[in-house]
Amino acid sequence: MSAMTSQAVDGAPTGGRTLRIAHLYPELLNLYGDSGNILCLRRRMEWRGITPDVMEVRVDDTPSFSGVDIVFIGGGSDREQRIVCDKLLAERAEIRAFVEDGGVLAAVCGGYQLLGSSYLMADERVEGLSLVDLYTDHGDPRLIGNIVVESPISPQPIVGYENHGGRTHLGEGVTPLGRVVYGHGNDGVTGYEGVLYKNVVGTYVHGPLLPKNPGVADCLIARAMERKYGTAELGPLDDAEELAANQVMYHRLMAGEVRES
Repeated sequence: MSAMTSQAVDGAPTGGRTLRIAHLYPELLNLYGDSGNILCLRRRMEWRGITPDVMEVRVDDTPSFSGVDIVFIGGGSDREQRIVCDKLLAERAEIRAFVEDGGVLAAVCGGYQLLGSSYLMADERVEGLSLVDLYTDHGDPRLIGNIVVESPISPQPIVGYENHGGRTHLGEGVTPLGRVVYGHGNDGVTGYEGVLYKNVVGTYVHGPLLPKNPGVADCLIARAMERKYGTAELGPLDDAEELAANQVMYHRLMAGEVRES
C-alpha cells in the first residue's frame, strides 16, 4: 500500500474520541475550495474535544477504508473527475462495503456525480461507482447561481452556490438531500437537490458547503460518532456568526435582492 498523509489537528486533544477523515484526491478535487469543508470538520471536532485524524489520499495512493469514519470527495473538472473515477473503480467493492456498513461519505459536485451508475462527459458515458441509484446526463445551459435547499439534515436552510452542466436523475424511491426553494438543484426541473442514502450525502452545493451550513457539518460528525461510539450527541457550539451569515444570504435571496448573472 502506498503511503498516505495522515495528520491530526495541531493542538487537538490527544486522547479520548477520534474520528478519521479520508480526503480523497485533494490535489485534483478542490475546484470550489473544498479544503474549506475539511477545515470546518476538523475545527468543529476539535472544539468538542474530538481528535480529527485527516488522511489525504493522493492520486498515486492505494486507499484503504479500514478504520475510516468519514470520506470526503470534492469537485473537479471533467478531466480530473475522469482520472479520479478510474482510480476509484478499482476500489469500488471496498467503498461500497464502507457505505453499506454505515460509513459517512460526503460528495460535492463532481464527487456527487461519481456516486451513480454513470455520468455523461462530453459525448462519452463514463461508468460511475454505483454506490447510489442515480445517473447524470449533460444539459445546456449550465445551471449556475446561488441556491437554497430545505433539508431534513440541517435545522437551517442550506445555502451555497451551484455551477454544473450535469443533470442528475435519482432512481425511484431514492431520497433527495432536500427541496430547492431557490436555484436549480439536480436537474432544474424536479425541484430536488442532492441525495441521501444511508450515511451518504451528495450535493451540487458548494461555496464551500460546510462552513456556510454548520448543521450539515454536525450531521456528518454526529453520524460518524454514532457509528463508531454509539452516541450521536454533540455539545453545542457558538455558531452565531455562521448562522447570521447563513440567514443574511437566505433572506437576501428570498427577497430577490441578489442579481444572478
